[in-house]
Amino acid sequence: MHKAIFRLDGKRALVTGAGRGIGRAVAIALAQEGAFVTFCARSRNELEEAVSEVIRAGGQADLCVADVTDITAFATAVAGHAPYDVFVNNAGMNRPKPMVDVTEDDFDAVIGLNLRAAYFAAQTMTRTMLKAGIEGSIINISSQMGHVGATNRSLYCASKWALEGMTKALAVELGPSRIRVNTICPTFVETPMTKPFLDNPAFRESVLSKIKLGRLAQLSDVVGAAIFLASEASLMMTGSAILLDGGWTAD
Repeated sequence: MHKAIFRLDGKRALVTGAGRGIGRAVAIALAQEGAFVTFCARSRNELEEAVSEVIRAGGQADLCVADVTDITAFATAVAGHAPYDVFVNNAGMNRPKPMVDVTEDDFDAVIGLNLRAAYFAAQTMTRTMLKAGIEGSIINISSQMGHVGATNRSLYCASKWALEGMTKALAVELGPSRIRVNTICPTFVETPMTKPFLDNPAFRESVLSKIKLGRLAQLSDVVGAAIFLASEASLMMTGSAILLDGGWTAD
């Protein structure tokens, strides 16, 4: 019985940024738990590979080629699919540098994807859930940096702290409709996006010194939280953050 409440049979999920990294891993995991998953990203080739992997394993999936920063195009693309029970708001980016060196282009790019696009993507998905009467789950992929500060991360922290606030406000607003809104907040995960930074021995050591468990996170450390939040195991959880930070924020 306990295992059954984590199953997602009959559920439909859409994951943005699903071509690689955390998004791809989460989308595949949701499909393994029985959900029909739409992999959404800009790169068709990456999506086709991921969808093929799911189907070969006996799962159900399709793809949606869309750029979430194009608000209208994303809404139009989603309108071509049946409503979803689960939305994983994952697409994101980072341009770490000292605050005095941050350009307007840096600001627009990071805030544009991590906050603006995330907000309106959630709006699009919420509208479809409300119209269909779905008691759904919105999972915003945040970061430990949405709870602390760090050198060279002023812009990224700004975007993720805002995402945390947005999540709490949406949880309050959408609670009466039984739409849950939560965040997953990983520490540094070894992905293609973080590899250039983690390949620097000094930076890697500084990161590990903050993680009390003494290791970097792996994609496998993130997918369990996503399954939990997508499933009926988390029916009483909304407006909360799951910190997968290895103890980074504990002190």
